[in-house]
Amino acid sequence: MTSPASRPRIVFLDASTLALDLQPLADRGELTAHDITPPGLRAERVSTAEVIVSNKVVLDADAIAAAPDLKLILVAATGVDNIDLDAARARSIPVCNVSGYSTDTVAQHVFSFLLNLATNCHRYAAEAPLWARSPIFTRLDHPVVELAGRRLGIVGLGRIGMRVAEIGRALGMEVRGLAREGSSPTADGVPRLQLDDLLASCDAISLHCPLTDSTRHLINTDALASMKPGAFLINTGRGALIEEAALAAALRERRLGGAGLDVLSQEPPPADHPLLDPSLPNLIITPHTAWSSIEARTRLLQELVGNLDAWLADEPRNRVA
Repeated sequence: MTSPASRPRIVFLDASTLALDLQPLADRGELTAHDITPPGLRAERVSTAEVIVSNKVVLDADAIAAAPDLKLILVAATGVDNIDLDAARARSIPVCNVSGYSTDTVAQHVFSFLLNLATNCHRYAAEAPLWARSPIFTRLDHPVVELAGRRLGIVGLGRIGMRVAEIGRALGMEVRGLAREGSSPTADGVPRLQLDDLLASCDAISLHCPLTDSTRHLINTDALASMKPGAFLINTGRGALIEEAALAAALRERRLGGAGLDVLSQEPPPADHPLLDPSLPNLIITPHTAWSSIEARTRLLQELVGNLDAWLADEPRNRVA
């Protein structure tokens, strides 16, 4: 607990993304929590802030300039692509994120996608009344395949990627990772392959790398053409890792066995987004919920508070800038 004289003015720009009791933050400062912050209100809302908390609200150079008293940016997420880190560094404003809070939650979401695509549970469940019309005891309209013995390719072997690898092995899958410059061919016990080899040899590809200039549209028309026919594509990372129109075309032409997406390049997406077309075969989309278990959100808030406490003690932690 800080003394009243040292209680900073804290502005949480998109508190509805946590949907939790924010009293721990209010105990440490003068908290103003906005459910959402449209771009047109951003400058006004940060104008008196000493601490800004943001999950996805963009804090570009203009937004940071609009906060003359700003001393700390707390990112209520792992990714910081919505923060202008150079602008923060120019004013010596620490930027602190939270990592590792959703590892198990995201990993289980990956396999909710993968297991549904392998078993077609999502299709059969949506067609439950058709069972009554079957001439035999079962229905075999949609193929079911075993994951055991198949190869899982992971792009990005950080905490989440390694947890996915662990679960994949437990299911009897053969795991491979994407080789990157400087990585060991068998780091962490996961053999590395170049992208073309990974795509061509894996029955499922799961994306867990950050979005950078080099990974934007990593899965594009050429990459999709390189994938093993009938393979599954899973993305719980960032939407722009995939060239979305190209994926829609690949699904429509049934070159893939299916895809599971928790992220899109624009969130929320426009109603006419090509991957929201209900006619696309074997596509499962969830609205960026892979991270959102109550346990993960609780850990996220605890780590936000920990980052704030560390800064108040003049010992900032989890700094990315």
